[in-house]
Amino acid sequence: MGEGKCIVVGAGDFTPIEIDKKEGDFCIAVDGGYLYCKLIGLAVDLLIGDMDSIDENIRPEIEAMKEESPEKVIVLNPEKDDTDSLAALRIGMEKGYKDFRIYGAMGGRVEHTIANIQCLSFLKNNGRKAYIMDANVMMTVIKNESIKFDKGMDGFLSLFSLGEKARGVTIEGMKYPLKEATVTNDYPIGISNEFIGEECVITVEEGMLLLIVSWA
Repeated sequence: MGEGKCIVVGAGDFTPIEIDKKEGDFCIAVDGGYLYCKLIGLAVDLLIGDMDSIDENIRPEIEAMKEESPEKVIVLNPEKDDTDSLAALRIGMEKGYKDFRIYGAMGGRVEHTIANIQCLSFLKNNGRKAYIMDANVMMTVIKNESIKFDKGMDGFLSLFSLGEKARGVTIEGMKYPLKEATVTNDYPIGISNEFIGEECVITVEEGMLLLIVSWA
């Protein structure tokens, strides 16, 4: 188990897009994210949450699911340390997944977006690869490593230090290059770089960076 990817769909803002679920993938709907899965016809393997953002119109369907397949529904206590999303990610990790694609993780209350960015850091620190995805945005975290983007990429790339400092930050193949710089968490030097059609490489030798790719 865990040879595919773990797809997690939260209850934040969600642009209806096709989510490619293949054999071996595992889909977790987080609370109100269940409605988004229904909207795009994405088969859900597990529903988890304290159910505070579930649409009232689908509560009977969820109650029926709990009766027929209780293993597919986990109701969390609203008074807990883990967010619903982090609880879902922990289950994906327990099942052995190393590649996570997270949808519906932005918008709404800003603290929820920040919490989900912290979840990216949590996954990275536990040896997982993870992306927050939407139609026009992708976020990921790199730590003591490089990430490469192929030729033909367009849009904007921003990077931010998730610790006090990230050292040895190099940007190659973009409009604004950088060479072995120190990026701090109190100066946004990495905002709104531009792809120029070339292969590009982002490197951080020591530290953790949040990378955000956006398309207009």
